[in-house]
Amino acid sequence: MVEAQPWRRGSNPRLESSTDLLLDIPTTPTADDRNAAPFLSPNLLTAAIIASWYFSNIGVLLLNKYLLSYYGFRYPIFLTMLHMLGCAFYSYFAINWLQILPLQQISSRKQFFKILALSAIFCFSVVCGNTSLRYLPVSFNQAIGATTPFFTAIFAFVITCKRESAEVYLALLPVVLGIVLASNSEPLFHLFGFVVCVGSTAGRALKSVVQGILLSSESEKLHSMNLLLHMAPMAALILLPVTLYVEGNVAAVTLEKATTDPFIVFLLIGVGQC
Repeated sequence: MVEAQPWRRGSNPRLESSTDLLLDIPTTPTADDRNAAPFLSPNLLTAAIIASWYFSNIGVLLLNKYLLSYYGFRYPIFLTMLHMLGCAFYSYFAINWLQILPLQQISSRKQFFKILALSAIFCFSVVCGNTSLRYLPVSFNQAIGATTPFFTAIFAFVITCKRESAEVYLALLPVVLGIVLASNSEPLFHLFGFVVCVGSTAGRALKSVVQGILLSSESEKLHSMNLLLHMAPMAALILLPVTLYVEGNVAAVTLEKATTDPFIVFLLIGVGQC
């Protein structure tokens, strides 16, 4: 015979006898806690990051154009290597010193070669882009860069077999036709500059596809900052023998210009920081 349990109004014997079902309800945050929230909302932070990328991209383009076309420092591969060294330094500073996010190591040889291939593609794209600035105005260079989504759709289909909708392909056609018309009427058109600029745009699109694979793979997923930390030093090491072979006197010319005009030092530092 089961012994009857005492009961009172408003009570539940099952909940009172079991501690596993008790819920820990957090306290209501005070006014001080609410005021200690982050200054920027996620939307404002995203907008700030996009704006900083946009203006730094314009800054590095204008600096490279000034150095290559007006200042007479015609060493695009060396400028690309400086840019890669700057990326490596700032990503290392953000991860290891500021500890914005944890460090991720390369987990396999396959992942290493994927990052190495991505570094080579990135080097090709940036070197071609810097080279085109010697022959084309910045506005026309950026107009050709607007065809990046067209090449991205092509490489995504070839590499990952990803098909876009027919509306997307139709929307890309006017962009390509517009560049064809702009090339025909561009007064400062240069064939070699146009070819290397198209190569830079295609390399940028290929980099985006390969980078997307590395950032989304479940087995080899890397944060974008960690990917840059591993990719930038590889790119700098790839470019070092190339700039010494193709632009063999770049070190002597840089030192000579720095002794006569120290302003070039600030320009080169600015290239590495953008």
